[in-house]
Amino acid sequence: MNQGLTTNQAAELLAKNGENVLAQKKPKTYLQMLLAQLNEPMIYILMVAMAVSLFLHEVSDAIIVGAVIILNAVIGVVQEGKAQAALEALKKLSSPTALVRRDGVVTELPASQLVVGDIIILEAGRQIPADLKLIESINLKIEESALTGESVPVEKDAHYTPDDNAPLGDRLNCAYMTTSVTYGRGEGVVVATGMQTEIGKIARMINDADDQQTPLQKRLADLGKVLGAVAIVICIALFVLAIFQKRDVAEMLLTAISLAVAAVPEGLPAVVTIVLALGVQRLVKVNTIVRRLPSVETLGAVSVVCSDKTGTLTQNKMTVEKAYMLGETLSANDLDKDKHFELIRGFALCSDAERNDDGTSIGDPTEVALIDLAIKYGYTKTHLNSKAPRTDELAFDSERKMMTTLHKDENGTFSFTKGAMDEILRRSTSILTADGIKPITAADKTKIEAAASEMSNNALRVLGLARRLNPDSVAEEKLEFIGLVGMIDPPREEAKDAVKLFKDAGVRTVMITGDHIDTAFAIAKQLGIATTKEECLEGAKIDTMTDEEFAQKVDSLRVFARVSPEHKVKIVQALQAKGYIVSMTGDGVNDAPSLKTADIGVAMGITGTDVAKSAADMVLTDDNFATIEKAIEEGRGIYENIKKSIVFLLSSNFGEIISMFASILMGLAAPLKAIQILWVNLITDSLPGLALGVDTNDKKAIMSRPPRNPKESLFTKPDLIRTIGFGAFIAAITLFAYLCYPAKLAGSWAFADIARAFQAEGVLNHAQTYAFTVLGVSQLFYAICMRNSRGSIFSTNHLNNKMMIVAFALGYLLQIAVTEVGFLVNAFGTVALSGAEWGFLTLIAFSPIVLNEIIVIFGSWTKKHIV
Repeated sequence: MNQGLTTNQAAELLAKNGENVLAQKKPKTYLQMLLAQLNEPMIYILMVAMAVSLFLHEVSDAIIVGAVIILNAVIGVVQEGKAQAALEALKKLSSPTALVRRDGVVTELPASQLVVGDIIILEAGRQIPADLKLIESINLKIEESALTGESVPVEKDAHYTPDDNAPLGDRLNCAYMTTSVTYGRGEGVVVATGMQTEIGKIARMINDADDQQTPLQKRLADLGKVLGAVAIVICIALFVLAIFQKRDVAEMLLTAISLAVAAVPEGLPAVVTIVLALGVQRLVKVNTIVRRLPSVETLGAVSVVCSDKTGTLTQNKMTVEKAYMLGETLSANDLDKDKHFELIRGFALCSDAERNDDGTSIGDPTEVALIDLAIKYGYTKTHLNSKAPRTDELAFDSERKMMTTLHKDENGTFSFTKGAMDEILRRSTSILTADGIKPITAADKTKIEAAASEMSNNALRVLGLARRLNPDSVAEEKLEFIGLVGMIDPPREEAKDAVKLFKDAGVRTVMITGDHIDTAFAIAKQLGIATTKEECLEGAKIDTMTDEEFAQKVDSLRVFARVSPEHKVKIVQALQAKGYIVSMTGDGVNDAPSLKTADIGVAMGITGTDVAKSAADMVLTDDNFATIEKAIEEGRGIYENIKKSIVFLLSSNFGEIISMFASILMGLAAPLKAIQILWVNLITDSLPGLALGVDTNDKKAIMSRPPRNPKESLFTKPDLIRTIGFGAFIAAITLFAYLCYPAKLAGSWAFADIARAFQAEGVLNHAQTYAFTVLGVSQLFYAICMRNSRGSIFSTNHLNNKMMIVAFALGYLLQIAVTEVGFLVNAFGTVALSGAEWGFLTLIAFSPIVLNEIIVIFGSWTKKHIV
């Protein structure tokens, strides 16, 4: 017997190599997360505007801009959560204690104290505390599905010698940290601890993976840079103009600030953030928790859904699918409880698994499937045992590949033997037929082997059953063959429909699994993911290919089998390099690195490990693969709405810029003060902007389109024309309103008369109030048009967006307040307006709707008579 390390040797190794724990980066503080939220080009522009406002003692302007910056950052931080939670979850997975032999004595020690060379004692129910090389294995089975994707416990063999490049699941002489013993016992020597273990390598991969910017974040960053450049150009142009017109430089600096403010949609960051946050709340209703706020929009751009097999596309529950008895193969759902009683009873009695009253199970998943088959036909294990209690047994071992139990009932003794089909058949001398017990013939064996082969070809795991009547003792010779069962971890019922829906929406489904290629292909074929074996590739072959070769081949592949966590990451990266937006779905520890690498990682909430859930961007609380389709639909709708909001907000900004610049070019004072522009951008525009962000969409139409190109601009050509066109029109009516009051006083629309009228005291404030009112209210009417940019407002159901109704009413009342409430009048430099003036200005502000209807009518007529 190996005495193990001495206490002194272990202490020296522990001091040299450190504890058997997983390292991690220091988690981000809330301050660091807050600073990350502020690291956006558009936020920089707002910061500069705030700083210049403070410099010019425009405190109220600075406070408003500062409030927007803080609101946007706080919402983002609240939704973000802890960035390094994945590694914390990995730590929790580590086994707290282990049975260790040191100095020849077995003691229980904290797993963190283990060192390379320690001898670990393994027994059923124990978690593996470090990576081990087995030195003894007695009927040892280890559950490795979370690490390798293997759907059933792996039978270990200490004497097995794997190939040097064998994947984890094929290293039968090894056991890995965080996996667990389900059956048998054994011993192993520690070969790796902490970050050197296979789970440690996964932790390092998670640690090293960079957070990806979403497509929307990239587009908004580009937009921010463009707007920043526009603001700088405007300021320079104004100073040049000030020199030519010999204006006061300080006055023009204030005007330049106003124009810079007009160039930036200050409400946009908050609108986008709040729209995404509201999307998160809607996704909760369809059983989806989003951990990273921008991920909501990314869903809409997903073009490839990569999914782990075990527990994601399948139920992670071994289930009997086929049965062979009395010369025929049947579905497990079509058995006769009386005719096939002996098959059902035999497999249930010859097993050690149990199914508890609360639905939980104990034992090997293969044996649990046999118990579940009996329960399906009304026979519980407890009932069968009470009628025929076990009196003796021969436990399963890997050499015999069989298990035998001896029972006694009112008719005498009998035994059941279950195990590998070829071993059962080799030891059978008779067979149970419809006409009773008969000697087994070569024809019988051929028929049985054909049935077993058919099951194997469909990736079913085949077990045989035989019995002996009235034996004197437990024996495995001269058996009477009863039948076969074929079992598999079956596909989730909803997964097939989801794959079809993805296909209709232009989204490809790819299976990535650590399981065997035959099993993977069989499931993929049932789900409609793959049709031929040529669409499948094993992980070992990925290692033999160059990156260029793999990149060329990855487009034609739908199934990747026997892959390691490193392979999964490589597959995701290869698809991303092809320009796809990749979603990765999984539930195991082995999925965590690829979940973090993907554009959006999706973990299962019920069966998923803590590691997978923490590495993912979103978690499905119902473990339903089909929920991803609902989430993608929501993501596409959110992107459409955000685009509406951006086009709407920028039309307003464009209108402000044109009206301001045109007025200054004419030699007049600016038609709007900086604080008035901020009011329109933050209040009057943001309220309907939010309402557009939660607008209802035609879901069927959205999901019938292919995914959008992640590189496409936020503005299509029609969007750009609409932004410029309506922006120019809003500028025109704002300028018209601005000039109306001095023209009325002058009794003339001659420019010289209007310019003289502006010299009178109070005229500028009154004219600016007109311009301010028309700009704000026209935006409210324009927002109604934006709900359906290609159709009439009369064809839109206005009641299905109650937020727009509230936004319009509230926006109008607030616009009245800034001209009628005393302290607001002073703050915004406005004047009180009469009822007649409000009616007149509202009529002007209504004109965007008139323009929209003219465009729709003209477009309809053109299509009918010209196109």
